[in-house]
Amino acid sequence: MAISLIRRIFQARTQLFFDSQFIWLIGLALIVAELVLNVWVIQNIKYTEIDWEAYMQEVEGVINGTYDYMQLKGGTGPLVYPAGFVYVFIGFYYATDHGRNIKVAQYIFAAVYIINLLLVFRIYQRTKKVPPYVLFFMCCASYRIHSIYILRLFNDPVAMLFLYLSINLFLDHHWTVGCFFFSIGVSIKMNILLFAPGLLLLLLTEYGFLRTIPKLLVCAAVQVILAVPFLQVNPVGYILRSFELSRQFFFKWTVNWRFLSEELFLNRNFQLALLVCHLTALIIFGLYRWNRRKNIIELLVKPVETKTIIDDSYIVTTMFSSNFLGMMFSRSLHYQFYVWYFHTLHYLLWITSIPVILKILILGLIELSWNTYPSTDASSIILHICHLIISTGLWLRTSERKHLHTDDANIKKEI
Repeated sequence: MAISLIRRIFQARTQLFFDSQFIWLIGLALIVAELVLNVWVIQNIKYTEIDWEAYMQEVEGVINGTYDYMQLKGGTGPLVYPAGFVYVFIGFYYATDHGRNIKVAQYIFAAVYIINLLLVFRIYQRTKKVPPYVLFFMCCASYRIHSIYILRLFNDPVAMLFLYLSINLFLDHHWTVGCFFFSIGVSIKMNILLFAPGLLLLLLTEYGFLRTIPKLLVCAAVQVILAVPFLQVNPVGYILRSFELSRQFFFKWTVNWRFLSEELFLNRNFQLALLVCHLTALIIFGLYRWNRRKNIIELLVKPVETKTIIDDSYIVTTMFSSNFLGMMFSRSLHYQFYVWYFHTLHYLLWITSIPVILKILILGLIELSWNTYPSTDASSIILHICHLIISTGLWLRTSERKHLHTDDANIKKEI
């Protein structure tokens, strides 16, 4: 009797941590723990000033009537973010006594962090690809992520919040509203564009070419409407500053290319080669791993025939892996960029056939690489090795292609 009871308790505990249907239960427990942890960190760990004052100086220029992007700047240099950033951080400016009340700012970013987790947990709950125990690695194992959110106050987490909101909307097939919030994310920081190739393919798969155009127009309209006050004053200046794709990064901050010489790191040919590699990887994955159509012509002209093609896992896998490829070939990754893919890594790893112990090891090594300051040759090389293993695991997945063949067979049966 006692042995049977113990066995049932053990099985129930095992199910709680390994059955994906219990993600929300574990997730809610972790949210409570994170609330306590965030308050403790804010009250006990010293805030480090990096970009917050510069953000406040940049938006203060707009508040004072300067709408020429070429004239807007802060202590770290010119304003190089799109208009959405300005509006969001004007709100933060007033909420924090003109940026002076750092504690209030930290609690705002703690709220951003908690909401972000809720959105991510919902994505993981919908896909049911990751066991609940993995959420512990997401919440409890990253000093760097907590630092980026509540001790550094970077704008990257705010952009990612809108990205995860848009993905949740895509999962509910609210594509137009999702595109609206996706574009809001882009207007705060352009790294969200790394998800754009995956989104474009999803839209084409769902709607075909002609019906995709209105969704793209929603994205474009958001950018134009938000930028109107600045475009009226100096349109060229706004475009050059807010979407300054050619700006050089400082070698001293790079996390991923420390093992190169600074001369090679700054070499335009090297940066062009990375761009070519990125585009090549997107094309190959797009054609042979993400595309659930028989060919490109069908993708462009034929709307979806069965909703099984656009399922939750397909949406998330395509979006997350699109961004991951961009991270792999980025010409520089700075420490705050970790949030660009941190909450996607667990999903990407657990949909591969990589052994579980290696998945956990990879998470640990990636965390180590991002926590090594200043970065070293070894930390950068380790990061690239981990990225290579993950991308190989994603490429070797066969489930997506099998699903495609199953869908084709089902369509023929229905016909």
